[in-house]
Amino acid sequence: MSKICEITGKGPITGNNVSHSKRRTKRRFLPNLQKKRIWDQESGTWITVKLSTSALKTIDKKGIRAVLKGK
Repeated sequence: MSKICEITGKGPITGNNVSHSKRRTKRRFLPNLQKKRIWDQESGTWITVKLSTSALKTIDKKGIRAVLKGK
């Protein structure tokens, strides 16, 4: 299962865990993804998407149609 936002395209990035002794080991930073069902007024259907929380805020602000059209 991919960890990529379907609207913004955000995905995992890599970085380092840094211990107290400053030893570095690789780690992954995962995006905050949520699986949501969103009601589309125009088509009268539910759309299921995997979104980052920032994309969810954008949909609340602009609407699902404007966000999908801009994609």
